[in-house]
Amino acid sequence: MTIDEFKTVELRVAKILEATRVEGSDKLLKLKVSLGSEERQLLAGIGKAYAPENLVGTEIVMVANLDPRMMLGLESRGMLLAAHGEDGAPILLRPDKETPLGSVIS
Repeated sequence: MTIDEFKTVELRVAKILEATRVEGSDKLLKLKVSLGSEERQLLAGIGKAYAPENLVGTEIVMVANLDPRMMLGLESRGMLLAAHGEDGAPILLRPDKETPLGSVIS
């Protein structure tokens, strides 16, 4: 990937407003997030590592310019960023202090 290609990825800070489990999946969570000027629904496969009630209020980093994607009949409008620990469990990437919602990561 070139630097010009990388620059097309829109990384932004968002806050999780609501988080619920997706029926029929043991790892998929439905997240309502705020980018400051708008709210979106994301689906994330982090349900084995994170309890939904512990995610509300958490700031995350997300890819904001992905095309919408349908999963289990629900639309996801972005992707949160996570690393993977030694056991393969997701580890959310988060700002280390409160950040204005919608801030562009560069």
